[in-house]
Amino acid sequence: MQDTDPTTAASSAHLADWLRLEQASGVGCRTANLLLAEFGSPRAIVEAGVKELSAHVSKAQASALCAPDSPAFSALLAATLDWLKRPGHHLITRHDQRYPALLAQIPDPPLMLYAIGEPGLLAQPCLAIVGSRNASAQGRANAEAFAQALSDGGLTIVSGLAAGIDASAHIGALRGGASTIAVVGTGLDRVYPARHRELAQCIARQGCMLSEYALGTGPIANNFPRRNRIISGLAAGVLVVEAAAESGSLITAGLANDQGREVFAVPGSIHSALSKGCHKLIRDGALLVETANDVLQAMHMSPLAAVAPAMPNDGACDQLLGRIGFDPVCFDALASHTGAPAASLASQLLLLELAGQLERLPGNIIQRIVR
Repeated sequence: MQDTDPTTAASSAHLADWLRLEQASGVGCRTANLLLAEFGSPRAIVEAGVKELSAHVSKAQASALCAPDSPAFSALLAATLDWLKRPGHHLITRHDQRYPALLAQIPDPPLMLYAIGEPGLLAQPCLAIVGSRNASAQGRANAEAFAQALSDGGLTIVSGLAAGIDASAHIGALRGGASTIAVVGTGLDRVYPARHRELAQCIARQGCMLSEYALGTGPIANNFPRRNRIISGLAAGVLVVEAAAESGSLITAGLANDQGREVFAVPGSIHSALSKGCHKLIRDGALLVETANDVLQAMHMSPLAAVAPAMPNDGACDQLLGRIGFDPVCFDALASHTGAPAASLASQLLLLELAGQLERLPGNIIQRIVR
């Protein structure tokens, strides 16, 4: 019989049953979910015994499911029970009423979700925002602006706490009205990358930290692409802000497409390597977006009120911004185009850089930042 009472999730016997299924050697999410559909609960799976289970899985998998608890398993169970006693810590199983409905529809939904913060966000309309770890300043600014606007528009923003676009999306969403969910590739007793510890703490207070991985799981390379199916699976759509041709963000977009989710992409300069992934997605059918309202309209949500653009101040720096344009430009070409002395041009560019209106790229390339 299925256990649908979320209030029992922290009990020792109940948690042990789910952990045994999750930790059984050689038994992945797809196999475990098939067994749950056949037997009804983790306890029933173990009680079926090796002989009966062998009719559904390999003998090695059946033996692993029925093996006695190891000292390492007992330690993990005790650590998880202790972790669950802390305020704001939750464990949501596949049979929990709080399990996200959209995520349950993917081919291999995780058996359990460890959460810190507000699990109610999992039931809210969500949009994933992903992109390059090595994002440009313009890409980070775009991600932050889109995330804040879409959060104000009623969408909870989902991302992966990685450097670059992910972090900017979380920061922007926290400033908006609907907050953010960070899906991580480690146990929730770890923060990776470590420099995002403060951001993770902020998300835990105002949003939700989420993982399918047991406590103690470190940053294993294969876990990060795998967690992407959860990022896309939680969301009604995925917005790719900036991505190179071989970016891992394209994996998330592909998963979203396979899951029947909408895929959005922000275009960029034809000269930028970080735009090529987005341009490929657009060629393959992703919806090109220029504003948050493009996304909201596609998701049949109310548009945001129009905001009048800020009027630029007069002066040489403002004129220089106009000369720079929106594509990357090298210093020598800009000097030739403006006719300005190199020293004067360098001084103006420094002022604009300090004001956050442009960035310097390798090769003495200047890129304007539009906020």
